[in-house]
Amino acid sequence: MPHSPDDLLARLDALGFETTTVEHPPLFTVAQSQDLRGRIEGGHTKNLFLKDKKDRLWLVVAPEDAEIDMKRLHSRLGSARLSFGKPELLLETLGVVPGSVTPFGAINDAEGRVTVVLDAALMVHELLNFHPLSNEATTTIRRDDLIAFLKDCGHEPQIIAVSGPTADSAEG
Repeated sequence: MPHSPDDLLARLDALGFETTTVEHPPLFTVAQSQDLRGRIEGGHTKNLFLKDKKDRLWLVVAPEDAEIDMKRLHSRLGSARLSFGKPELLLETLGVVPGSVTPFGAINDAEGRVTVVLDAALMVHELLNFHPLSNEATTTIRRDDLIAFLKDCGHEPQIIAVSGPTADSAEG
């Protein structure tokens, strides 16, 4: 049985992290969540649950407006070709459904099947915002506390530039 949002918030509190959670109507897309700008400070994100051709699982967390070249992302990650993971696999590994994808889902991945990748562009924000396992709320957490939470869940996050121009596409 996956952890609940209350379980997650209790774990964050037990770890000594200050968080703020704002409840709101269910949000399924970045566009819908942009209506909350101004009410919730910090970096807002998009979260991509991916599977590569070798069945390796990835959670890519990037700024909401990041442009990610899905055809080249695998080379940035050092993975095989990528596709989106099926909803059943998302629920099985991170304990969430589409629309609620979040790095907080690491709490449910006790087997460590999912590699969490934080886009380097996201790391400029001191405060970050994610769904707390449900798209009916948004939880704000400090960047360093998110990293500590992921490590506490057994997920050493990779910080990689996954958005923006690639070295081979840059003009020079």
